[in-house]
Amino acid sequence: MRQVYLDSAATTQMRPEVIKKMTEVMTEVHGNPSSTHSYGRSAKSLIENARKNIAAQLNVTAAEIIFTSGGTEADNLAIHSCVRDLGVERIITTTIEHHAVLYIVDYCAEKYGTEVAHVKLKDCGTPNYIDLERLLSSSDKKTLVSLMHINNEIGNKLDIDRVCELCKKYGALFHSDCVQSIGHYEMDLQKLPVDFTAVSAHKFHGPKGVGFAFIRKGTGLKPLILGGSQERGIRAGTESVHNIVGMDLALQMAYDSLEEDRAFVVDLKSYFKEELEKHVPGVKFNGNCSDHENSTYTLLNVCLPCPADKAAMLLFTMDLKGIACSKGSACQSGSQKGSHVLTSVLNKEDLKKPSLRFSFSIYNTKEELDYVVQVLKEYMESVVVPVS
Repeated sequence: MRQVYLDSAATTQMRPEVIKKMTEVMTEVHGNPSSTHSYGRSAKSLIENARKNIAAQLNVTAAEIIFTSGGTEADNLAIHSCVRDLGVERIITTTIEHHAVLYIVDYCAEKYGTEVAHVKLKDCGTPNYIDLERLLSSSDKKTLVSLMHINNEIGNKLDIDRVCELCKKYGALFHSDCVQSIGHYEMDLQKLPVDFTAVSAHKFHGPKGVGFAFIRKGTGLKPLILGGSQERGIRAGTESVHNIVGMDLALQMAYDSLEEDRAFVVDLKSYFKEELEKHVPGVKFNGNCSDHENSTYTLLNVCLPCPADKAAMLLFTMDLKGIACSKGSACQSGSQKGSHVLTSVLNKEDLKKPSLRFSFSIYNTKEELDYVVQVLKEYMESVVVPVS
């Protein structure tokens, strides 16, 4: 059976060079980075070198990079500490953030009584920046704005420069989940005055289980996990040396070949969109995902013209045909609930239809996309939907 992986927004295939480097570290470097003997110093040196490299990529200081287990922990660290330790009384966010943000915001509201305000969305799912300014100007409470840079389901890009300007104007802290953007877009965090970001290595062909938080110097964030003085006292626990080294290499390689890789993936996305429109009349693209200027180049969220009573078997059929894609996002695939993002964006009629997220990488080919389009076309024919 043919295998086609089109779920890179969920996780990416690791680069062979990254696997090789991580294997070398696991084989040759045995020490605990907190130990003072030579074995420990060797491990610590690898970590600090990776920290410096990552900081240089983002134009920040090494002290502002805190290694975590991934994006979820980094989101939780920033938002929870802002409320618990920095006096934040109010959080402005949207209903279409990643659950790593939505759930910790709900927790803060319940535990600390934090006020939560949701920015209105445009029809396409992009935050309404006029409404954001209205919310920022309407209260003197210390406020944290948390808006993701790129939506993981529909691919919409935030005008992050504009949000930074508004937060600065009204004295609000700004946290942005950048899990879907760092490694895919150049980010100069010295020029972009975001206070906190979350990053995950497995979104840019690095290992799972490791990421980092950017924490702007002087914000005063305090640890979420206690038990040791690792990571400048911000994140206790023995660092995963091989994962950190692998993440460093994956990020370096992502930026070294960024223009070439982006052009390749943009071409794949454009081709897939055109072929779907050609062979599946009535297909729609959710959010801004079909707009190259206002969405990421790495995904398409496709609404298919399939009767509601015939939609249940679609994802199962795709899997049987060897095609990996997502209904909603992988972070909620075990749930029977529909996508909270699509629920906030689509009209009632389109919500009844099946939507699938296809996400691309440098390891995909047009031949694979042809196969996927053929499978979709055959499925539409099987449920008696006219196609050309």
